[in-house]
Parts: sequence; structure tokens; C-alpha cells
Amino acid sequence: MSIAVAQPRCVAYDVMANAEAHAAAVRAADARVVVFPEMSLTGYELDALPVAPADERLAPVVAACAETGALALVGAPVPGPSIGVLAVDGDGAWVAYRKVHLHGEEVPRFVPGEPAVIDVDGWRLGLAVCRDTGVPEHAAKTAALGIDGYVAGVVHADHEADVHGARARRVAADHGVWVAVAAFAGPTGGGFARTSGRSGIWSAAGELVAEASAAPDDVARAVLARSVH
Repeated sequence: MSIAVAQPRCVAYDVMANAEAHAAAVRAADARVVVFPEMSLTGYELDALPVAPADERLAPVVAACAETGALALVGAPVPGPSIGVLAVDGDGAWVAYRKVHLHGEEVPRFVPGEPAVIDVDGWRLGLAVCRDTGVPEHAAKTAALGIDGYVAGVVHADHEADVHGARARRVAADHGVWVAVAAFAGPTGGGFARTSGRSGIWSAAGELVAEASAAPDDVARAVLARSVH
């Protein structure tokens, strides 16, 4: 199965403009699953209004998924309110996941979720958002649900560019699964004037098989293969 990690440029709070950028990324990715960074649809703006699955501003992403057969995993504040992942396909959108491990200013604003898995063409993908990836218990609880891959959207500062790679290799080593991490590129809220980019995909053996640059609008793609035991 093909998977891509995308890091579109983001206009703070502008869901409509960002949805167009997400749609362009879906088309460019040419992948069955396209993973986006944490709160990619609004920017890391903790006071952004939740985006409901039925929000008409998601229409460009729905249309792009319909054209390409993709499933987009979009970062957004969702009703709850929670920091969530909206799964979008050609038929619409639904809340697939809510961030479990909130921290800092997120804690009083959002409701935490529970580990969750989605099934895509028989591939079970565990979902995570940012700090979740830094808590080994999260990957363990998610893996206990039965997963082939662990996919996450994150926001890291530019000096933290190696963080998500280190975490991805740990998850792969601990659980023997593919890991895909979409990392924010370009400026966003929460004090992130410069973010890391360098979204990546790691094999179940912990090898980096695809990596984006630090620049906004870049996409990295790989084809997942099942490990032979």
C-alpha cells in the first residue's frame, strides 16, 4: 500500500485556504493514504474553532480524495473539543482520532481521546498526534489493538528536526511496524516561528525510506510492504 506524508503551507485559522493546499497535496502525493501534520487545517492555533466533519470547507479535500482514491488524515481541532485527526475520503469526513497525551496550554482547552486504529485495504494503521509519539505507552496500547503501521502528525521546532525520527525508530524497534510522520513546515502558532519539516516514512526495520525537505509544500511517498517472518 502506498502512503505519503505531506507538509502543506498553512495560513493561520484559514480553513478554506488550507483545505485547498491539502487538496493539492493529495493530488501531488499519488498515494492511497496521505498523512498531514498536527492541526494542519488551522495551524497550531489553540483557540481555533473546531472543524466538524460536515464542514463545507472540507469540500476541496473530499473532491481530491474522490479523484485520486486517497484517504487523507488531516490534522484539526475537532468537536469535543479535541486535537484530532479527520479522516477524509471521496464520500466525506469523520473524526478518526483524538490526541491522547495533551500537554501545556492544551490541557485546559481540550478533551483527550483514546488509542485508535483505522483499516485501509486490510492494513491496520494506528493513529497518533505529536506528544503521543513521545510516550512509549501510547504506541504500546495502540499496537495492542493490532497494527501494521503507526502514523502521526506533529509540530516540531526547527531545532527538533531529529526528534520524530528518533521516536519513529523506537516505535519500529518496539513493535515491528512501519511508521509515517507528517511534520509541520513553515511558521505556525504556539511560538513555532520556525518548524522542522522533514516528514518521513520508516520501515518496520527502522530504516528511513522516504523523507521530505524542510520546505513547505513538500511530500514524501513510499510503498509499504509486509515483513516476511
